[in-house]
Amino acid sequence: MRIIDSHFHWRPRAVLDYLCRRQDYPRAQPNAKGGYTYWRHAGKRISNVGGEWFDLEAQLAHLDTLDPGMGVICSVGPFTVSFTDFEGEEARDICMMWNEEMAARQRQYAGRFWGTGVVPLSDTKIAIEVMEHAINTLGLVGINLPGSVGSDPHIDAPRLEPFYDRVEQLDVPLFLHPTDGIYEDMLDGYNGALYLSLGRVVDVSVAAYRLVLSGMMERHPNLKIFMSHTGGALPYQAGRMDKNSGAAKLPRLPSEYLRRMYTDTVSPHTAGIRFAIDFYGVDHIMYGSDYPCWSPAAALKFFGETGMSQADQEKIFQGNARRILKLRDPAPAQVKQAIREAAPAK
Repeated sequence: MRIIDSHFHWRPRAVLDYLCRRQDYPRAQPNAKGGYTYWRHAGKRISNVGGEWFDLEAQLAHLDTLDPGMGVICSVGPFTVSFTDFEGEEARDICMMWNEEMAARQRQYAGRFWGTGVVPLSDTKIAIEVMEHAINTLGLVGINLPGSVGSDPHIDAPRLEPFYDRVEQLDVPLFLHPTDGIYEDMLDGYNGALYLSLGRVVDVSVAAYRLVLSGMMERHPNLKIFMSHTGGALPYQAGRMDKNSGAAKLPRLPSEYLRRMYTDTVSPHTAGIRFAIDFYGVDHIMYGSDYPCWSPAAALKFFGETGMSQADQEKIFQGNARRILKLRDPAPAQVKQAIREAAPAK
């Protein structure tokens, strides 16, 4: 049984090379680690990753060293907020470039790699158009949702209601990940230890809970929200959410909406993984490693210590991902075509 890793990151160099050619902010520049630094504006860097984030062949080869091997769902991670930094046609073009790169790898590694798309949420109309192209034309399996949106930071903004309407109609999973856009400055110091330990947890938790308090989850009962990092702080503070959220006047307890969401197993804490599974239910959990942010071998070790039954392991390792994301194994003809496209020209 090949595991499907639902929390995996790869970035296409073509998009970062484009950003390196920009003269004004936001822009990127090559770094000394073989990767790129991305600057939203002068003094505000949100990404500075090395070459391991851009070498998909090496990443997949590393995963092949693990038993029983892995397929991957490729999401964007903190970089998702970058696609809200642009406007108009440039925003559309950058998102389309990223999505085309994801779709190309999905064809190349059919049945092994599934890509997710990005949209420019700074413009609701363009975001919907780009999403429809990513899902209906390119065949990507989900859309990335940043924890915050550019200078208009709230993902529950009323202007985004048509976007969520269309997401629900298309049955598109939304991958929600912290984006380093808001809390990094207030949780600075200690060489990043405070922010990386707690700030990202706060980021994704606040973003998801906005979708609850705003009524977005009530108005869209079929919305699929996939939260990273075992659901942030929300599963562990759900009782506090129920106790203190009466002013939002929701028709149900907040914890009922939270339990409709999905999450992964990315946590270096076996008890935390167990609690997330207990809270959301085994049918709402997909295995994840957060590679290359974290060691896939370590992720497997912590999950292995949860003591899950064989049947539940199979759901978390691949069955839930196939069901929730509607993954299908490629037909033999698709595989042959992908091999031909990947072969070097003679």
